[in-house]
Amino acid sequence: MTDPPPDPNPKWGPPRTRTITWFAPQPVSEEVAGLSGQEYLRGIIDGRFPPPPIAAVTGGQLVSIGEGEAVFRCRPDESFLNPLGLVHGGLLCALLDSAMGIAVQTTQPAGRGYATIELKVSFLKPVPHDGSEVEARGRVLRVGRRIAYAEAHAYDSNGTLVGHATSSLASFGR
Repeated sequence: MTDPPPDPNPKWGPPRTRTITWFAPQPVSEEVAGLSGQEYLRGIIDGRFPPPPIAAVTGGQLVSIGEGEAVFRCRPDESFLNPLGLVHGGLLCALLDSAMGIAVQTTQPAGRGYATIELKVSFLKPVPHDGSEVEARGRVLRVGRRIAYAEAHAYDSNGTLVGHATSSLASFGR
């Protein structure tokens, strides 16, 4: 059993809120079923299809794709800060995972998807909360019949490498 949360300290100031709004993916499921991974993802970038709900939580935006490549950008708000006032590593991990997964999805034919089965992240430098963007670039290393391998790099607004990740992903029928 956990202790109840402490009463707010007046020095903390007023509590802040964050509203998250997203679109349900089900209405477009049939429409995208016959599209290749690249066709579907271009539709998200072009605004023909809604972004996945996780994008509303992280603020991550898919900005470009190529064959076996994907780029995400995110401007972390203060709701992602850890106790030291730095951007929490979980957000960076989610962005890196998304970049790798979408990079793999660009290689998938219609009716195929992917799921992360293994993920390793190295945090190379703290990400300060300064209002700037973080960019995650994912690329496919190898795509097999059932398993794909990818990596991603995350950069701060100065172009400094702040994180690196590798992943194994399973391909499956949607």
